[in-house]
Amino acid sequence: MEVTICIGSSCHLKGSRDVISILQRLIALNRLESEVELKGSFCMGECMNNGVCVCIDGERFNVTPLGTEEFFKTEIMKRLGK
Repeated sequence: MEVTICIGSSCHLKGSRDVISILQRLIALNRLESEVELKGSFCMGECMNNGVCVCIDGERFNVTPLGTEEFFKTEIMKRLGK
């Protein structure tokens, strides 16, 4: 699974670095390194929405650092069938 996180200036100010760090930690904790690949992208055109733009399989989400763990459980783990 490919998870793309916006690292453009607006999302950077909204905490994209924190979102990436939290996702990296959760992927490692759940030993999903071979199943989940994180990628960075510049502006994805979702700057007006709240949170950092994260894309999975073409579907876009707005994720805050505080909501990253819930996003991981409800979107990433669910899509992996775990």
